[in-house]
Amino acid sequence: MPVPPARGSADQPSGVPELPAVSRRFLAKATAVTAALSVAGALLGLVRDQSLARLFGAGSGTDAFLVAWTVPEFASTLLIEDGLAFVLIPAFSLALARRAQGAPGDPVRALVAATLPRLTLVFVAASALIVATAPYLVEALAPGLPDPALAVDCTRLTATCVLSFGLAGYCSAALRAHRRFLMPGAIYVAYNAGIITAMFVLGGDWGVRSAAVGVAAGGALMVAVQLPAVWRQLRRSPVRREEPAETPDRAVALTLVATVLLFALCRQSQVLVERFLASPLPAGAISHLNYAQKVAQIPMTLSLMLCTVTFPVVARALADGDTERARTRVERDLALAACTVLLGAATVIACAPQIIELLFQRGAFTASDTAATAGVMRVYALGLLGQTLVGVLIRSYFSAGRPTWYPVCAMAAGILVTSWSGAWAVGPWGVSGIAAANAAGITVTASLLLAGMGTRYRGVPRGVPVRTRQVLAELSRPVCAAAVATPAGWLVAGRTGQPLPGLLAGAATVAAVFVLLGLALGAQGFAPALRSVRVAARTFTRRLTHGR
Repeated sequence: MPVPPARGSADQPSGVPELPAVSRRFLAKATAVTAALSVAGALLGLVRDQSLARLFGAGSGTDAFLVAWTVPEFASTLLIEDGLAFVLIPAFSLALARRAQGAPGDPVRALVAATLPRLTLVFVAASALIVATAPYLVEALAPGLPDPALAVDCTRLTATCVLSFGLAGYCSAALRAHRRFLMPGAIYVAYNAGIITAMFVLGGDWGVRSAAVGVAAGGALMVAVQLPAVWRQLRRSPVRREEPAETPDRAVALTLVATVLLFALCRQSQVLVERFLASPLPAGAISHLNYAQKVAQIPMTLSLMLCTVTFPVVARALADGDTERARTRVERDLALAACTVLLGAATVIACAPQIIELLFQRGAFTASDTAATAGVMRVYALGLLGQTLVGVLIRSYFSAGRPTWYPVCAMAAGILVTSWSGAWAVGPWGVSGIAAANAAGITVTASLLLAGMGTRYRGVPRGVPVRTRQVLAELSRPVCAAAVATPAGWLVAGRTGQPLPGLLAGAATVAAVFVLLGLALGAQGFAPALRSVRVAARTFTRRLTHGR
């Protein structure tokens, strides 16, 4: 989403474009663009999962592919959504701030020259390593899998996504730091389109391997849609050759990368724990868990859209030394994200059977699969608030571009809770026990991250110093609203035998009760949400009226 450059100032070198101050209107427009593209990507993701269910059902074949799906899931978290972004966006923000202050050379181009070639070699080596060790990976991830050979084939096909996702994540970080959100928001549209096309074109001959081919093709498309925008942005950067630009301290940079990647690895290892525990269960257990997660995570994805836009804003505020502006922004993000995800979680729990039946019950996906998936999804949704809080809080920990080990320790504690409670619960409750363990573990992590926000280590704040007690008081209001709205929607949704009317009635009931109670309790997240919707609607109407 292009933003016109501000005019030069007295302390800004001639010809150096500076980013303008961030306004509420800009945030609303950028969030609307990001949310619209993310919704489009999520809808295509649902079409992808529907196609997978319809073409291949929920059996040993899809279980094998979903074990291989661990590779793109890890790569997405490490290289696009969390890991690489937490390192590169603050780095690009600092480079932009130094360029605006008249630093010698071009810090932005210097950063690209110092990091991109080395990272590319790492991505290529990691892809090759996964291809070579695929049989051992499958055995470690799912030792009880009925068809390990198929999983190995799919794993080798998906290994290319480490390179493509790494390059896509690098491009996304660079563009978002420059406040360009259109192309980064479109990457999952391209990715899912590639997978869907491959399944329908190659599925008849290749079976579920076609989905793995689609992962490779979709990853390449993620890079292709962003490269022109990145190239244009770098060409606009000024070149001042009188002095070379400074490069960051290598030891600090390596420590930061290590802490970020370890956190992302710990967070994504929840999936490993779940699939390891589910692999000895009857065929289809991993598939039921996967379909439940994909649908339940949609509210979380939507709730983090604003944070995707504001993360570069917080990083730039800290680069400029404006801690108060960063703190205010993070507190607002927490309130808005909590309201959004709790409304979505209440709807998911209330209308789970209707949602799954409408989305998946066709072809090889039977009514029993619907019942099993809906039950798992209701339990999994209990952890959505924790997932969202982790997503918001972790950005504040790494937005200053400083290494910190506290988030890694907090995530490790959550993984221990997930592992121990999952191993205990899988016996009596099966897949639902695994989902409950996931919710418990991520909630522990969110609690630890929030508790550590105001603390200091060696005189330096671990994260943006938010007011923890005030944040907790604010979160209690939408939690109470969701606790009342969920059973109300559940009762209404179950009164009709048809899935679509039940879903519409249940969702409307949840929304009405949640909004009314939230406003009555004075939840702060409602006001910025309604304001953002109004600004986005006015902008859309104005552009439509003027034919733009």
